[in-house]
Amino acid sequence: MTTDKNTKHKATQQKLKEKVDKGIAAATVQVGVCILLTGDGKGKSSSAFGMVIRSLGYGHKVGIVQFIKGEQLSGEEIYIKEKYPSLPFYQMGTGFTWDTQDREGDIVAAQSTWVEAEKLLQNPEINLVVLDELTYMLAFDYLSEATIINAIKNRPVQQSVVITGRGGGSVLREIADTVSEVKNIKHAYDLGIQAQKGVDF
Repeated sequence: MTTDKNTKHKATQQKLKEKVDKGIAAATVQVGVCILLTGDGKGKSSSAFGMVIRSLGYGHKVGIVQFIKGEQLSGEEIYIKEKYPSLPFYQMGTGFTWDTQDREGDIVAAQSTWVEAEKLLQNPEINLVVLDELTYMLAFDYLSEATIINAIKNRPVQQSVVITGRGGGSVLREIADTVSEVKNIKHAYDLGIQAQKGVDF
């Protein structure tokens, strides 16, 4: 019985390997990618910062722009600013929009922050650009969708960009090479558990 299971398992894995190898062989284009991490679940920004660490591990140059966040310190901000002080790390700095309740002020802050994002998207020396929570700027109509889409489409050919946040619109999904949706099944916050330092921020 054990021999039969092992034989069946080996045959299944062999077929899987052939399929994976075929896919790898077919992927011959070497260009930067646009990744959209969206959905109502936890982990979008965490995933983006995972790619930051991955990229830095290869000695690549990274630029980070955070929209919405920036008023409260986060572990990733502390780590990156301490270990990589020269890494471009810009924040809108106004905090959450439901705290500011100032649409005009938020629009001015968003537009000022976008100027920094555009500089990164035009810099061929930057391998990876993270635009954290950018989708909200589109959803709230703080920034021009056409301007954002144009900047992403016309970035240096080898540069990758990661965009996070809920929604973002169909056009952004269409131009992204990879779209992953993080689904919320349940969240500790709903159970009255406070956000945990080192896990949530």
